[in-house]
Amino acid sequence: MTVKSDLQKAIASSESSRGTYAMMAQSTEDPQAKQMYNIMKADMDRHLQYLNDRLSYLTQNNNLNQQ
Repeated sequence: MTVKSDLQKAIASSESSRGTYAMMAQSTEDPQAKQMYNIMKADMDRHLQYLNDRLSYLTQNNNLNQQ
């Protein structure tokens, strides 16, 4: 495994989690649970931003990609 493939797997997993939290927030009528799931979804949004930024950096600055 490479760092790039590890990042891609982490991104896919995070996207799945984000979708699950969003679905759970929509499906509950409990306001506290809805708030918790929305906070967890927002956390995943931040994680995804970091992971995607890191993948972009790696892709643009990897010497093997520039040959």
